[in-house]
Amino acid sequence: MTLLDCAGARISGCWSLRSDRSGSGEDSLDRLLPHTGTHRRKSATSLSKTEPPLLRTGTRTIYTAGRPPWYDEHGAQSKEAFVIGLCGGSASGKTTVSNKIIEALDVPWVVLLSMDSFYKGLSSEEQVLAANNDYNFDHPGAFDFELLVATLRKLKQGKSVKIPVYDFTTHRRQKDWKNVYGASVIILEGIMAFADKELLQLLDMKIFVDTDSDIRLVRRLRRDITVRGRDIEGVIKQYNKFVKPAFEQYIEPTMRLADIVVPRGGGNMVAIDLIVQHVQSQLEERELSVRALLASVQQTQPLPQTLSVLESTPQVRGLHTIIRNKETSRDEFIFYSKRLMRLLIEHALTFLPSQGCVVQTPQGHQYEGRRYNGSGITGVSILRAGETMEPALRAVCKDVRIGKILIQTNLDSGEPELHYLRLPKDISEDHVILMDSTVSTGAAAMMAVRVLLDHEVQEDKIMLVSLLMAELGVHSVAYAFPKVKIITTAVDKNLDQFFHVTPGIGDFGDRYFGTDSSDTWRDGEDREQLSL
Repeated sequence: MTLLDCAGARISGCWSLRSDRSGSGEDSLDRLLPHTGTHRRKSATSLSKTEPPLLRTGTRTIYTAGRPPWYDEHGAQSKEAFVIGLCGGSASGKTTVSNKIIEALDVPWVVLLSMDSFYKGLSSEEQVLAANNDYNFDHPGAFDFELLVATLRKLKQGKSVKIPVYDFTTHRRQKDWKNVYGASVIILEGIMAFADKELLQLLDMKIFVDTDSDIRLVRRLRRDITVRGRDIEGVIKQYNKFVKPAFEQYIEPTMRLADIVVPRGGGNMVAIDLIVQHVQSQLEERELSVRALLASVQQTQPLPQTLSVLESTPQVRGLHTIIRNKETSRDEFIFYSKRLMRLLIEHALTFLPSQGCVVQTPQGHQYEGRRYNGSGITGVSILRAGETMEPALRAVCKDVRIGKILIQTNLDSGEPELHYLRLPKDISEDHVILMDSTVSTGAAAMMAVRVLLDHEVQEDKIMLVSLLMAELGVHSVAYAFPKVKIITTAVDKNLDQFFHVTPGIGDFGDRYFGTDSSDTWRDGEDREQLSL
């Protein structure tokens, strides 16, 4: 990395990104004091230190954590997330810098990981010390580095993690932890972000936010008084006794480890712009097109043994003739699609585990039959078109539980993104029937399977059920997840330039719901803007 100072001076070992300090701006001390009158409206990116949002994607609203499908045709991870470590003194503006980086990057998906979540829970004796402002929260020993390193390592590998939620009022972790999935960029911010050797090895880029000590003190006063319910005497006592000495002993010396030094925090847009440019260039180097990846799968290979195609009886072929015909009315399309879905679901249920049993008939005779002997059954639909298969499943599976996954294709990257997730509790022990109307490239199906695996569903208990699949999608899913059972009514040979299955049935979602939108969903099959 080039050694650069925006004013022209060379700084050894790091970039020192500086801009004019003149003008009051947001660093003016009078504007940093606690407000007693009218409250300013919080910006869309403001963060609560008690419960920071863990995943952001530019300026768009998202509904849950998401992951890009960075897995090759063999199910292995194809690239790691880019990890930025952001260090600096207490109230130096680390979170503001993080938010501005996220906004400027505008990539899916970015995880903002705060070290504040990894404070150790205090014992009863330590609670008393904290209440009297005699506990040192600015010491490396106050953080659970073992958990933090393990969590960041899993996130970097694209795996799901559980993030503790720290309560600054009770100084303990809350009962409920947050689930977070892999991301394209991870930003770890905290006062001790550079204090652990193992942690440093996981950082691809190290940024130090350098803010004047007087400004940091005033910011801390406002935050601790207005957000954490502290009194001014206690905050000053804690600052003089612990915060300032810790900064001089543990935090400031780590500035030499930084790749980039950012004076004045979030007000230094020159620094933030240069950081964003560098991260974007790194992401471009790592970029792996999902479409190119899936297109590399050899379609000349025989279809996998995990695939089961419903027998092409005259009835099944007749149903396909109706729903594939472009002249078929919407009412007929819905009616005959439902008939085909019912046959498909019935066929899928034959792959559930069963065992022999003997029952007595009303006439007093014994009948040797079979009975399902597995755990629970859960249906999971990939919105929106997969939801059309739920009635068929409910009709043949009494009391079946239903989950939903919403996946939308990013038009710029071509990669599917997870926008909404609702799964039943304790799904890990269930047999899961994953439902989608059509599968073309398989990218959305692969993401959905990966999400189920992240929720500890066993791979051999997942059945991907779809009315129609392309050979490419079959191969992609089978190579990535060789234990997943793939069940469909027909497999078509090719995809067109828009990644629609050919000969195909057209856009199933548009034909079923009577819509005609230009917003591309999932593998390109469904198009509609859904409001949740």
